[in-house]
Amino acid sequence: MDITEFQRWVKQHYQDRGWSDLDIFVRIGFLAEETGEVARAIRALEIGRDRPDEVDGTFEENRQHLTEELGDVLGNLIVIANKYDISLEEIFQSHQAKLLDRYS
Repeated sequence: MDITEFQRWVKQHYQDRGWSDLDIFVRIGFLAEETGEVARAIRALEIGRDRPDEVDGTFEENRQHLTEELGDVLGNLIVIANKYDISLEEIFQSHQAKLLDRYS
């Protein structure tokens, strides 16, 4: 599946569940929450867990958890992009052009 197909799939999946109808500021809150979960997953990979209510996982388990959390962030970003009719391809191209212009 390429990124355009994935963007369409996410759009349909979220619409089918009514998740796309949420207010954009609610969606931004979800994005912030998921970003925090990415930070927590990276912490588990890099320095481990030390709270008594947390379970240490293997490297592969922690890596899989990070993969899932990155997917949650990506899903929220796609919903936001879809709301404003911005394709991920357009985002990739715009970001690449900005970096090349800035650092070349």
